[in-house]
Amino acid sequence: MKKTIIKGVLEDITSMGDMPKNIVGIYNRLSEEDRDKLNEFDESQSIQNQKSMLISYAISQGWEIYNIYSDDDYRGSDRDRPAFNQLMKDAEAGKFNIVLCKSQARFTRELELVEKIIHGQFVEWGIRFVGYADNADTALPGNKKARQINGLVNEWYLEDLSDNIRTVLTDHRRKGMHIGAFALYGYRKDPEQKGHLIIDEEAAEVVRLVFDLYASGMGRTSIAKYLNERGIPNPTEYKRIHGLRYKGSNQYGSYWKYFAISDMLRNEMYIGNMVQGKYRNPSYKSKHSKPVPKEQWIIVENTHEAIIDRALWDKVQTMLDERAKPMCTGEIGLWARKTRCMYCGYTMSSHKSKDLYYLRCPSRYALGIDSCQGGIIPQRFLEKAVLTELNGIIEQFFDETEAQKNLLIREKNASEKKRLQREISDYQKKAEDLEKAIRNSYVDKAKGIITEQEFLSFRDSFQTEIQLCRSKVELSSKALDNLKQEAAHERSMEEVFNKYRNIEQLDRTIVDMLIDHIEIGRNDHKVHKSDLPPIRIHWKF
Repeated sequence: MKKTIIKGVLEDITSMGDMPKNIVGIYNRLSEEDRDKLNEFDESQSIQNQKSMLISYAISQGWEIYNIYSDDDYRGSDRDRPAFNQLMKDAEAGKFNIVLCKSQARFTRELELVEKIIHGQFVEWGIRFVGYADNADTALPGNKKARQINGLVNEWYLEDLSDNIRTVLTDHRRKGMHIGAFALYGYRKDPEQKGHLIIDEEAAEVVRLVFDLYASGMGRTSIAKYLNERGIPNPTEYKRIHGLRYKGSNQYGSYWKYFAISDMLRNEMYIGNMVQGKYRNPSYKSKHSKPVPKEQWIIVENTHEAIIDRALWDKVQTMLDERAKPMCTGEIGLWARKTRCMYCGYTMSSHKSKDLYYLRCPSRYALGIDSCQGGIIPQRFLEKAVLTELNGIIEQFFDETEAQKNLLIREKNASEKKRLQREISDYQKKAEDLEKAIRNSYVDKAKGIITEQEFLSFRDSFQTEIQLCRSKVELSSKALDNLKQEAAHERSMEEVFNKYRNIEQLDRTIVDMLIDHIEIGRNDHKVHKSDLPPIRIHWKF
């Protein structure tokens, strides 16, 4: 029997000179529906079975095994699988020339990755892909269509699964059930009733204290400092100490911060209302949640016992609304909710000193220690810096060389748009022709021109082609939509830049329209009084 080589004795391979003809990287992944581990850190039986089966198959083919890559507890749509990513690095480095999996779905369930990796990068790198259970094999002529169909079916599976899960979770939210992994500070999950919260009395006492202090006139920064001076752990540290599940970093250990207080004072959960659906993933492929407008939140009243009574809540909300009007003008400030400390990420607050308005980081003062360097800047200096950069960007946009470049890009996009439109039209026409061919072959079967078996063979082949055409139409349509959005964005930018060319003063409307947020640092080594601290502007365009 030919010797099987597994990573760990790679010296045997390197000493042989050129890589043997067939060296295989085996990839295993646990399916979501197949969990059978005794404890969290065990390797599942499913993975063990996959390994045993694929090792036996590799040996039977005379292939030498370079390494076995296993991802346990990862979905087929997850692109951050550690073993998967290592396999891709080794594949690109040419350490093997075959990738063996139980099936194509174990490798990936995304049609996009099937096309990009199996039909793209693997071909470029000279790597053969083999799916043992579903007969996927890039070395077999005519096998590509079957793999594409498998990829399409897996893509539909993921979309349906995502839609079903979202529907169930939305239904639970509307019924007032708590579906989060972590209970809000002040509450615990009820062990007797799924989706119900009960009061955690120790933490609830701190919540009541915060509301009482604010109602008595103490500010949010002062409350944070008050709690820190008395050694009261913040919510993350409290949960860690008590062995409760929590999410978040402990960058400042057990210290309270300004925005922990601010968020607590605005949270309706403390008056017994279940508030959920504040964030949403735009797609099952995305791991980054995006905030949802408040009017779309799911709020169900009186689902659990309140920690704060309604009278105290109403008083605090009134006080918060009054203090939200900066500088006693009753108007929203120019930089309200737009500036963040470069070091800790917290929204900066407005302060006045000697007739000069400043923006400064609140967490430096809330902690009572020098954990955060504390970004700070005079507001008039910030406005000048933003105007300078904005006018520079606008002038560059209208620069003759830049304009020619933009014109070439627009012409290229227009050409690509026509190509995609032709491609969509061609595949739609081909799908219609294939559907017509199925109808014609049925007529031929009825007339006795072809046999039942021949008709079924034709029908299956044509339906496979139709599905591929439809998937191509879908992918091209998405690409076309992206081009249209880019073109609309370009036109929108030109209109905005024309409107604000040579602008000399900012107002709140302009700031809202053009700026997502600004990060501000601290300049402790300035030579001149007008020297600016570090500034990073995140534009919306």
